[in-house]
Amino acid sequence: MAALKELKARISSVQSTLKITSAMKMVSSAKLHRVQASMEALAEFERRYSETVAALCSDPDVITASPLATEHKEKRHATIIAFSSDSSLCGSFNANVIRHLSRTVDDLHNEGFGDVTVFPVGEKIAQSTAKAGYACCPDYRHLAGKHSYEETARLADLLMQDYLAGRTDRVCTVYNHFFSMGHQAPVVEQILPFNDESLANADRESANDYILEPGPDELLASLLPYSIRTRLYRTLLDSITAENAARMVAMQTATDNAQELIDELSLEYNKKRQQAITEELADITQGNA
Repeated sequence: MAALKELKARISSVQSTLKITSAMKMVSSAKLHRVQASMEALAEFERRYSETVAALCSDPDVITASPLATEHKEKRHATIIAFSSDSSLCGSFNANVIRHLSRTVDDLHNEGFGDVTVFPVGEKIAQSTAKAGYACCPDYRHLAGKHSYEETARLADLLMQDYLAGRTDRVCTVYNHFFSMGHQAPVVEQILPFNDESLANADRESANDYILEPGPDELLASLLPYSIRTRLYRTLLDSITAENAARMVAMQTATDNAQELIDELSLEYNKKRQQAITEELADITQGNA
């Protein structure tokens, strides 16, 4: 009977865990669909916006005229904005980006950058950077839990000011990109100096379709900062979408494993219970005999 009680207690415990993981999966699913819709809409806007900027900047003399797109001659200081989640239970989501951050810091040092500063966004990456001893600015770590375009734009403006003042010579992001529900992988993107692949692939004749008023240099001075703000916010939403997808998959896996364990324990419980009943019947039959 003691073994049956233990099995019953284990089944009850796993059932409680299953309820928690199932609820967390539903919450992650709701968050995922909400953030994913915003991220995909912003990504489409950014793509079309980049096409417009690419057409505007199709003349090589125009793009080099912007200090935000001009690479610094010296490589003294680099800045990394690293994105993670605030909590765990999302599989290897945080471990992957932490490992990729370490690799990126090493690559920048090998490239010749003497100092590297990390702006962690998310509690897990903030804890990791502090433990690793990186120079960091944790002022924006809360953005992973409370994403806001205004806060992200302020961060982008700060980075642009540092780049224009020469306090940093390169700015890049490290985050988990959302490829699909089952595939999220860490990527590195350069934010400053501004380097958009669409510029390199732009049709040189497409600029003839635009009547520019005022001139292209003045327009570029307004368009590029907004493009950088939009890209950084899209990166934040992309990371949050990947986080919720990873947590949803992790919780689904945990729920399936819990259900499997419940089935195994229930089968074992029923076998032992049937065995106990059979033994009792045998004792009764022998006693009557």
